[in-house]
Amino acid sequence: MSTFHAVVWMDHNEAHVLMFDREHAEAQRVKSRSHHKHQGKVGDLPAFFSDVAAALSGTHEILLAGPGLARNEFRDWCTAHRKDTANAIVDSVATDHPTDAQLVALARQYFKKFDATSTAPTLV
Repeated sequence: MSTFHAVVWMDHNEAHVLMFDREHAEAQRVKSRSHHKHQGKVGDLPAFFSDVAAALSGTHEILLAGPGLARNEFRDWCTAHRKDTANAIVDSVATDHPTDAQLVALARQYFKKFDATSTAPTLV
């Protein structure tokens, strides 16, 4: 699904990638390849981040969300390794563990003011 917006909730174990437009939403889960129960090892993160970036291919604006540092580490990794994805990331917000529907609602509200004016958050 090639969409304009995406929201990604992530921690070190998994990412919920939700791509959406005004009428549709599509969810995908990306799991870390780590076998560790609580947190991926540093060596596991590049492969995990690469899988998340691949899931976001074709998305123009991305909102990152999550409870810890993984979302910011992902943004930094993208800056170093995936410029196209890094350029699409518009913000990173702290969230607990919302449902996918709550996440899409949060992102729709975030992007709503930009949709109304056809202005990209990255240009403001």
